[in-house]
Amino acid sequence: MGKVERIVFLSLVLDLFAFTIPLPLFPRIIEWYTVREISNPNGLLSRTLRFVSMVRGIFYKPLQNSQRWDVVFLGGLMGSAFSTLQFLVSPHIGSLSDKYGRRNILLISMIGNILSALVWIQSTTFASYMLSRVIGGLSEGNVQLATAILSDVSTPADRSKALSHVGIAFAICFCIGPPIGAYFASRPVPPSVGALQMDLNVYAAPALLTLVLLVAETLFLTVALPETRNTRPDKRNNDPLEVHTNEKSKATSAVRSVQERTELLGVLRKLHFLFLGIFSGVEFTLTFLTFDLFDWNNKQNGALIGSIGIISALLQGGYVRRAISRVGEGRMAQRGVSSCALGLVFLAILPHFVSTQPKIAVGLLRAAAVCLAFTSATVVSSLTAHASLQCDEGFDKDTGKPAAEHPELGKGKALGEFRSSGQLGRAIGPLLACASYWTFGPSVTYAVSAIAMLTLSASMKTVAVLPEKSS
Repeated sequence: MGKVERIVFLSLVLDLFAFTIPLPLFPRIIEWYTVREISNPNGLLSRTLRFVSMVRGIFYKPLQNSQRWDVVFLGGLMGSAFSTLQFLVSPHIGSLSDKYGRRNILLISMIGNILSALVWIQSTTFASYMLSRVIGGLSEGNVQLATAILSDVSTPADRSKALSHVGIAFAICFCIGPPIGAYFASRPVPPSVGALQMDLNVYAAPALLTLVLLVAETLFLTVALPETRNTRPDKRNNDPLEVHTNEKSKATSAVRSVQERTELLGVLRKLHFLFLGIFSGVEFTLTFLTFDLFDWNNKQNGALIGSIGIISALLQGGYVRRAISRVGEGRMAQRGVSSCALGLVFLAILPHFVSTQPKIAVGLLRAAAVCLAFTSATVVSSLTAHASLQCDEGFDKDTGKPAAEHPELGKGKALGEFRSSGQLGRAIGPLLACASYWTFGPSVTYAVSAIAMLTLSASMKTVAVLPEKSS
């Protein structure tokens, strides 16, 4: 791992650690605001919960705990709102980084993230908390800019291996962030903060930890991160076998014209949108399934999600980074989509065994978790690497000097649009999955999703076939 790659990886760990801390707190935060604002029927939270209850009532009327279902659904809506903001802002962040530099735009986005955490610490109303989420949604640019930076400093042959660090950071932080967030949720704020006599959010302690992490990340990036736009990467790969197998990746963009690469980027954006639209719905309804059929508590759900993250991290570091140069980015993504389809089949048949053979039902759930972990380890990172390989490298291969780029193939812009398409899928997927789960039940929902994933996998054949290297 090169110097810049280490810097980016460490910054991603800090950033994603901060991002995942509040994830398990959403339902409890909403419940706290509900108690505080229940007497104000015209407040933002009361009006929002009435809307959520109305929408939920169209599809599903539970016999009990209807308010709990509404709180969970509202948590999903908050996640969808964040993804919608990312869908809108990601292409602009990418374009600005092509014009003004990755480092400058990244540091500006970090200021927005810090402001979001500051608002959260003092958000004693639901409206102010939503303001912190909006600021965060409009500011978050670390992941897409980290992808662009890693693309800047890696050769096409090493691109997939470099970008796998993003997936590894995700997997690690989604394992440790939520449990630590839940732990600090029960801890009081430090006496020095309490002495300021400010009105604080009930979860000011995890919010304060988020702020500390973001400030540390910003200072670290300010000191350590160089500008990488229009830099020529060092060729560090001296393994003859690795060089030989990576020739397939080099050839991907070498034999394609600008128009062909632009068209392929469009195809990859569409695949990214469709995949995350389905997969994010599965992720979100998985806790519905365990609550509805197994009556699992938060600890059991956390263990399930944590196991998926651990397996995904191990696969990223132990399998994907080594195999992708031989398999190819498109084919690796296709394997991940097929694995997801298999996991969805397990989830679709699982409800038929819950009452009669619960051990088989739990075994099917665990098998599905392994399949989803393989999917998490492969699809998005592989599609991102494939998209990156279609971008202009930003320098002349003979002189090593910065070269004029095609604007539509600039790494920041192209990868920003690619991320934007996925965020749109993340915004829509959970809502559609909830509507289907409540209307038709888990078996139909997951069976239809499995068919959709199999169809998507079949449509990836052209993307999965790498062109032969021209002579």
